[in-house]
Amino acid sequence: MNNRVSENITFEKMNYKEKALIKGEYENCSFRSCEFPETDLSGSRFIDCDFENCNLSLVKMNTTSLRNVKFSGCKMLGINFSYCDPFLFSVGFDNCILNIASFNSIKLKNTVFRNCSLQEADFAGTDLTNVVFDDCDLGHAVFRAANLEKADLRTAYNFSIDPEENKIRKAKFSNHGLRGLLDKYDIEIE
Repeated sequence: MNNRVSENITFEKMNYKEKALIKGEYENCSFRSCEFPETDLSGSRFIDCDFENCNLSLVKMNTTSLRNVKFSGCKMLGINFSYCDPFLFSVGFDNCILNIASFNSIKLKNTVFRNCSLQEADFAGTDLTNVVFDDCDLGHAVFRAANLEKADLRTAYNFSIDPEENKIRKAKFSNHGLRGLLDKYDIEIE
């Protein structure tokens, strides 16, 4: 990795598809309305950074460090977060489109997803302890061998979670969410 360190910088309306973001460490930086589609962020470190209204679709994140990184209003289609560096991995999402994203087998404890679209996202083997899915669309998302203990899905919708294949002890669901726990039984709930 390049030893370039950037601190307390705001990057605004940059197009990193045309000119790649220099690999390095970014601490307390903000990225606003930047374009990253299909770019390679592998090996970079983002610490205490914010991404606002950015397009990060199909970004490559092999060994990328995301430590206390917040994404707001971002388009993040098809990102494979399972390739990120797991050490101190900590993210939050607000009003993001995360369709077809993969969180396969990573630790997302205490992560907040607020007003996000997570259609067809992969949470197989993921530790989702204490995760909050606040007003999130989980249509066709995959939950297999996931730990959803103490997770809050009271305002989540379109999910299908098999209680026999996932840990759901003390998870929170609303009455309208019960259908998503009983899908496999093909019963009618009124």
